[in-house]
Amino acid sequence: MTTAALPLWVEKGFDRASGCAHERLNLHGLPDTDCPKRVRVQARQMFVLSCASRRGWVAGADAIVADLDRFVARYAQHPSAPDVYVHVLNSQNGIHDPRQDVYDLAFFLLACAWRFRAFNDVTALRKSEALIQHLDEYIKGPRGGWLEGDYSTGTRRQNPHMHLLEAFIALYDVTGDGRWLARSGEIFALFENSFYDSHNGVLLEYFREDWSPISEDEGQEVEPGHMLEWVWLLHQYSKRSGAPVGRYTETLYRRALELGMEPETGLIYDAVSPQGRILKASKRCWPLTELIKASLCQASKGDQQAEAHAARGIYLLFEYYFDKKIPGLYVDQLDTENRVINNLAPASTLYHLMVATTEAVDYSAAAKLKMRAAYGAVSG
Repeated sequence: MTTAALPLWVEKGFDRASGCAHERLNLHGLPDTDCPKRVRVQARQMFVLSCASRRGWVAGADAIVADLDRFVARYAQHPSAPDVYVHVLNSQNGIHDPRQDVYDLAFFLLACAWRFRAFNDVTALRKSEALIQHLDEYIKGPRGGWLEGDYSTGTRRQNPHMHLLEAFIALYDVTGDGRWLARSGEIFALFENSFYDSHNGVLLEYFREDWSPISEDEGQEVEPGHMLEWVWLLHQYSKRSGAPVGRYTETLYRRALELGMEPETGLIYDAVSPQGRILKASKRCWPLTELIKASLCQASKGDQQAEAHAARGIYLLFEYYFDKKIPGLYVDQLDTENRVINNLAPASTLYHLMVATTEAVDYSAAAKLKMRAAYGAVSG
């Protein structure tokens, strides 16, 4: 992260003329300037740079983040809702898709929290307040949670709510304001009552408007990567709230490994059925980062095998996804035979890699402290 990925992306991943983050790099490590820009990528890169700056891993990040903020204010601000942003820009920074998307907006909330944490940017906190007020007034859904956005859909998803939970926890951490923890509790209640399939021990993805799950025939699926991501998030929520989550985290973790891991390699399938039938044997990069995060959480709770799974996940990233010729570059997806089918490097994946890196660094530092303490006790 510090010697390869961040230097590459800081040099190649941003357009200093317009102030934007590029959507992706190609297989040569150069920006793809002809593709549309998902506006969420701007928020994810704000997070990455803020997090890296907070740890002293990158210099000058505050200026790049300020450029990103000016870019979205100039080009991506929604024409009828100044507190939120459109979904996609075209390659010339015109509005390509004007929808307000809750998944996108969750990442802007996360970015706001980390901009304040890293740079003491109080305007970011004000933006978070305006953004959540807009979500509550215009996009709140029936029976809890939020809709997909300001547009009609046939289904509701757990995925935007997972990232809202992440953002609410981050905002609670930097403000100490219990309102954000209460909002985290709303998402946790949705998880308990709707997202979690207790019969199969899995996380469901798609629901009707009343949060009843759709059937497998209608497109229901389970993403092992999301199950692992929830293991990590539930640990984070429990640390702040005291809520007991072990009955969920242990089951989700075990079932994700049972149903979602390719036996021969340890790579993670993109999607399976609630009963474990493989629906998509392709394998994207980001689920391995969630395996690392979840495994380290489980290891910290005493799972004797989990640390080895985290180490294996790190190895697999280097073996299958990280470019061996251009340091810091990666590929996005493998096919059923583990051959590269998408050799582009989405900027959005850097968010996953950053969080996995910080979790591995923090876990290792804590383990060293424990070893020193144990050695001191024995020596004493």
